[in-house]
Amino acid sequence: MSAAGISVSAPSPLAGYTHGRKILIFGIMAFGQFMALLDTQIVAASLNSIQAGLSAGPDEIAWVQTAYLMAEIVMIPLAAYLSQAVSTRWLFTASAVLFTVSSLMCGVAWSIESMTVFRAIQGFVGGAMVPTVFATGFTLFTGKERAMVPAILGLVSTLAPTLGPTIGGWITDTSSWHWLFFINIVPGAFIAIALPMLGKVDEPNLGMLKKIDWLHVTSLAVFLGSLQYVLEEGPRHQWLEDQTVATVAWISFVGALVFFERSFFSTMPILKLTPFRRPTFVLASALNVIIGIGLYGATYMTPIFLGRVRGFSALDIGTTVFVTGIFMSMGAPLAARLSTIVDQRIVVGFGFSIFAVACWWFSFITPEWGFWEMFTPQAIRGFSILLCIVPTVGMALNGVPPVELRYASGLFNLMRNLGGAIGIAVATTLLQDFGRIHGERFGEALAHGNQSGLGAMVARVASHTADAVHAKLLISGEITQYITQQSLSMAFQDTFWLLAALFVAGLIIVPFANGCSSRARI
Repeated sequence: MSAAGISVSAPSPLAGYTHGRKILIFGIMAFGQFMALLDTQIVAASLNSIQAGLSAGPDEIAWVQTAYLMAEIVMIPLAAYLSQAVSTRWLFTASAVLFTVSSLMCGVAWSIESMTVFRAIQGFVGGAMVPTVFATGFTLFTGKERAMVPAILGLVSTLAPTLGPTIGGWITDTSSWHWLFFINIVPGAFIAIALPMLGKVDEPNLGMLKKIDWLHVTSLAVFLGSLQYVLEEGPRHQWLEDQTVATVAWISFVGALVFFERSFFSTMPILKLTPFRRPTFVLASALNVIIGIGLYGATYMTPIFLGRVRGFSALDIGTTVFVTGIFMSMGAPLAARLSTIVDQRIVVGFGFSIFAVACWWFSFITPEWGFWEMFTPQAIRGFSILLCIVPTVGMALNGVPPVELRYASGLFNLMRNLGGAIGIAVATTLLQDFGRIHGERFGEALAHGNQSGLGAMVARVASHTADAVHAKLLISGEITQYITQQSLSMAFQDTFWLLAALFVAGLIIVPFANGCSSRARI
């Protein structure tokens, strides 16, 4: 028996499974993961419609997304322990059932309070589906087939949140926001019925449920949930200048202290940190944080630019950003193939390099940029992200002992989610700060009489109206709009440049992540 009370000598339930059966198990679980990740962003383009439908305030509506993300990030590391206790099959099935029910309840929510509660439940149970699939894939397959696991799941992990706003905006425009949640019912029911019928993935150890360290569970929830809140709400409330954000930050810090104390000294820790003993896992996790920052940061900024600067509709934004998703799909098989025949560090280095090029390209963005101006840098960014993710997953999880695989998968996915939360928070703050700075510089230039480029605008407006007062108002409005567009565009330029610099800096880590760089380890 292991320290966790699990037999390591018992034959695997997978021993007699056909290849087709393994593919079905993996495919159904990957589809469940896609649903859970899609719902993280599916409401992003429809918050105004949900706000009107629930008569919610501007500050309240943000909780429709924040509640989901806070609950999801808590469950991701917990899933490893729970899958050992009740088995992967029944944890995933229970998650699918509860995800389906909570989706139904979100669709019929009668107030912002009820919506927030149901979204938190949906995010919590959906979070169990994310890391469980990675661990199962690496258990089901070996050899070259294993290289397709990070490729497929990497595509799911990137494509789902990228397509979320597009799909959500289209559903809301063609039907109503209620169907953002109702669309989960049939697929969720299918997963809940089909997966148990396909058989066991592993054996349960129900005795672990009696030995749960509840202080460890509570501290984990307080630490990660409060951290997610700070990263979500901080940019909107000037970070620690806001009393609530500062208080929650302290709560997160205290939760972190208790969590790490329990991780090292608990007799039955809810989350084992032992994968961090492997240097390659540490370096791969660091790269994964950077990938999360780039993936979620860039995915967040592009629709913001198109909406605020260009004034695109939700459908136009969705059409434009869909380019990234297409090229993600094209990059997945190449990334899987290269990871089996080339040193994984070379693949990661190439992926980071061309992702940096795409972000650098975006640093020249102007208010005139639209679909075609964004096409090439978006295509490069979409194509490169799988070249970053696939070999990094291999570095992190190949060679991990089976008893630690669940924990390694949970921690690794947690790193990307934390990176994503950090990326969005930092991008929001930088856009606000850079936009204000550039706006002030424009104001100073105008105050000193340097109105180059605005004279023609003033003359054009004045020539179309005989009313002097009306003309001044129009001129003032156009100047304000011009300054706002230019300031925001320059803020996006600066932020994308910093994102490119981050990926260039990440290249420093790549040569040292050599623990699983050999093809023989795949």
